[in-house]
Amino acid sequence: MNQPPPEKLDVHSEAFLHSLMRRQLRLSIFCAGTFLFALLASPLLNYFFPEFMAQRVFGFTLTWFVLGVLFFPFVWIISWSFIKRSIALEETEVKEATHAERK
Repeated sequence: MNQPPPEKLDVHSEAFLHSLMRRQLRLSIFCAGTFLFALLASPLLNYFFPEFMAQRVFGFTLTWFVLGVLFFPFVWIISWSFIKRSIALEETEVKEATHAERK
């Protein structure tokens, strides 16, 4: 891909948009991978370590504790971190582009 030098990167240019989209795609893939890991970990743990997952935690088996109590906060944390990081990426790109325009 031909990308203009940073000093010529315009906030309204296609190169700026592609750069931002590439960074956000990497972030999305990382967050999706983290979610899939968490989603697939429970059945795999149940399959390979049934005795461990049958332990009681606060009146629940560990399986149900992880699924019913811990899974949703984990998903919220992934979502929150994705939104925060995505906004930070946008702000960083805009700062870099506007800084380059001033030169």
